[in-house]
Amino acid sequence: MATLSGTHDFVRYNAVARLFHAVIAALVLFNILTGIFGEAIEDIWQPFPAHKATGILILFLSLARLAWRFTWTMPAWPATMGKLQQSVARLTHGALYVLMIVVPFTGWIFSSAGKYPLSIYGLFDWPKLPVAKGSALAEAAHEGHEVLGFLMAGLVILHIAAALHHHFVIKDNVLRRML
Repeated sequence: MATLSGTHDFVRYNAVARLFHAVIAALVLFNILTGIFGEAIEDIWQPFPAHKATGILILFLSLARLAWRFTWTMPAWPATMGKLQQSVARLTHGALYVLMIVVPFTGWIFSSAGKYPLSIYGLFDWPKLPVAKGSALAEAAHEGHEVLGFLMAGLVILHIAAALHHHFVIKDNVLRRML
């Protein structure tokens, strides 16, 4: 584990964890934006093929990230965080991990019922799941994808706000540990 100098030395997340965080964060932000505003920009650009491919990528990177997370111990919470803040952070992180897997999976389910192939950025087609168009599973997956996508957007905003609050208001090293 590396330390950075500043007002206090601190322990950073390992390089693999930071890389997973940065890549998945960028992909999740892209998918939240294309999911929410995709229909509004369809006259300019068709975002949904990229949205679907990115969702599949998020799903598998998140599974890899979760597997990696179980191979090491994260740095201890800083002294500036009380037990309640630590509990909220754990709950938020846990919910984000769950959503980074469930939201893409629900998208894969309902996209499998569609007529268009699931293309991974035009490089190759992704296999569809055996889901019938109009089936209860396809409809539930579609509704779940939308509702959970908005929940994820809210948690991402909370996560970013908390990191910025720690950096600019509390002035501790919470944000810098992941950079």
